[in-house]
Amino acid sequence: MHGRVTCCSVRIGLDATPLIGPRTGIGRYVEHLLAELAIPSGADPDVELVATAFTARGASGLPTALPQAVRNRGRRIPARGLRWAWERSEFPPVELLSGRLDVFHGTNFVLPPSRAAGVLTVHDLAYLRYRETVSADSAHLQVLVERGLRRAAVVCTPSNGVAQELIESAALPADRVVVTPLGVDASWSTAGPPTADRRRALGLTGSYLVFAGNVEPRKNLPMLLRAYAAAHAATGDDLPLLALAGPAGWGPPLEVPGPVARRVVRLGYLEQHELQSVVAGARALVFPSRYEGFGLPPLEAFATGVPVLASDIAATQETVGSLAHLIDPEDEDGWAEALLGTAIAPPDDAPAAARRRAVAARFSWSATARATCAAYRRAVEG
Repeated sequence: MHGRVTCCSVRIGLDATPLIGPRTGIGRYVEHLLAELAIPSGADPDVELVATAFTARGASGLPTALPQAVRNRGRRIPARGLRWAWERSEFPPVELLSGRLDVFHGTNFVLPPSRAAGVLTVHDLAYLRYRETVSADSAHLQVLVERGLRRAAVVCTPSNGVAQELIESAALPADRVVVTPLGVDASWSTAGPPTADRRRALGLTGSYLVFAGNVEPRKNLPMLLRAYAAAHAATGDDLPLLALAGPAGWGPPLEVPGPVARRVVRLGYLEQHELQSVVAGARALVFPSRYEGFGLPPLEAFATGVPVLASDIAATQETVGSLAHLIDPEDEDGWAEALLGTAIAPPDDAPAAARRRAVAARFSWSATARATCAAYRRAVEG
């Protein structure tokens, strides 16, 4: 059940561009944040939510993606043109697209020029710390983020780790940064495994491990596949299948080692209800990323009770901690050993699953919205 979220009485604009197209991590963040913020707006006439998409492509589909209480305002202007202008100037101001605002929230690294109090969400610093692992478009973020940080009254991050990175790298005062952890949708806790017919249709003909996320360099999938091949060489087909769930993303084509080609199942992009089912039916979720700002898939797997093998990075330490099996993302032998363990591990016990579910239950989208409203109030109050 949703908790009531109380914001200051203002006209709040948000960048809703991530809602256009298939929902990946940031799209789901914006989707759930808007849904929670919209709950009190019908009963509170002093709160008005305005969503704007900074793109011409696909913008016509935005109204159907918004909660009923959120107004769609904007003009169809090519995204590249806007970003080019915002990298170099203070024009056009967001009000030219959205109308008058008291607060504008740049939900996806970019905060346009505005007369309103600015709030900017920086999800991670991959564009700065791991430039070799981000796309050409993401590499251009450095200038846009730097300009956004200068414009912002308050900066939101999904984790304490990213907050500290930002404070150190951008010399931001700590009191301008608000941590707004992401949430786990309640539907994850009730997800059940796929039916036998659905498993066959997906190619999941035996027990399986699952990776959930974009296929891109920082997700570290080539290492995972090499480790999986090594584990398979040691145990043969007793090793669970490896299912890769997520959009193609970008980067070099993913090469599956020949000996395990028939054991790796590429599921592609799955709608959330089907992804939940696939994760709930897995022997474990694998999360080998070199770097993340938060690490939502391990928490979502925990909500289903499923074990997690994850990289020992700040994001997973902060969220799933010692209840996950954490391995150095560069330790290929360590990953092979952990994967091998899934072939010989005894059936998971109910108390362990309950402990995982309890960790995931600490993270809710209503809490995300409450923390974000605190950022809005701080921005307005100066």
